[in-house]
Amino acid sequence: MENENVTTPLSTGEGAVGETKKLSLISFSGEFDKLTAVFTLATGAAAVGYEVNIFFTFWGLDAIKVKQGRSFVGGTWLTKIFGFMMGGLKATPTSRFNFCGAGPKIFRKLMKKNNVATLEELVEAAKALGINFYACEMAMHVLGLKKEDFIPEVKDVLGVASFLKLSEGGRTMFI
Repeated sequence: MENENVTTPLSTGEGAVGETKKLSLISFSGEFDKLTAVFTLATGAAAVGYEVNIFFTFWGLDAIKVKQGRSFVGGTWLTKIFGFMMGGLKATPTSRFNFCGAGPKIFRKLMKKNNVATLEELVEAAKALGINFYACEMAMHVLGLKKEDFIPEVKDVLGVASFLKLSEGGRTMFI
């Protein structure tokens, strides 16, 4: 069955009909392997011409913070503790086999050994490919974060309704 949301060429070769190919990802997890999946799917889709939108919410927001290591980011003492515990992109744990923080280091080493882009390289590729980054407004309020806490590539802060409207006409995945 053909997806009506994917651009397909006309049988005469005159061009494309339908809507633009679009992939929207909801990044909920701040775990190394899940973030790697988000950025692998995003960069792969962007590389073949998809419009890609990533909506970072709760622990997924960790991937787009300006401060990449452990830092006390947030408005209150409690949200600052959350900010420190989350740790930023460079301190993100794996969902399994974290080995007290050694898991991501092992994965990075294996990725480099096998010529696979690391999480940090995938994030840089996503920026270079013009992938749209969005931060979840509600999660930011809960965690005491401001737009200034995020990398400049974050296009906007959105609520769920706005993200759903933005995602319309494409595929949406939750990771």
